[in-house]
Amino acid sequence: MSQAADAVQVRRAAPWFVRDLSLGALQIFGLWTLNCAGVWVVKKVALPLPGNLVGLVLLYSLLALGIVKLSWFETAGSFLVRHLAFFFVPITVGLMDAGSLFATHGVGIILTLAASAAVGIILAEWISQLLLRNS
Repeated sequence: MSQAADAVQVRRAAPWFVRDLSLGALQIFGLWTLNCAGVWVVKKVALPLPGNLVGLVLLYSLLALGIVKLSWFETAGSFLVRHLAFFFVPITVGLMDAGSLFATHGVGIILTLAASAAVGIILAEWISQLLLRNS
């Protein structure tokens, strides 16, 4: 090979993991920004809602209106879903300290959780059947 060909090959593309890592970090920063925007709105308007829920509604609105594309958050979203189980570890550790609470109110807690899960499943089934009928 000539020196001119070697000079052309000096500039290489970044490895795939560097591109994916930087893209994922940028996407997580975007999700974090939407979360902070939701918290800010809740503080300014004094809404009785969690700020992260308002941030999720903001993200959904931007996606539904086509202002933001789903592909803009695909890498970060798939990473977060793949590692979703790790987000429940702090909750589980915190529940270990609540043994006396479960001893006194365990049946009520279990019934409440079962009822809310049943309502969620029934609503999901009802809405999906409604959407399938309309399409």
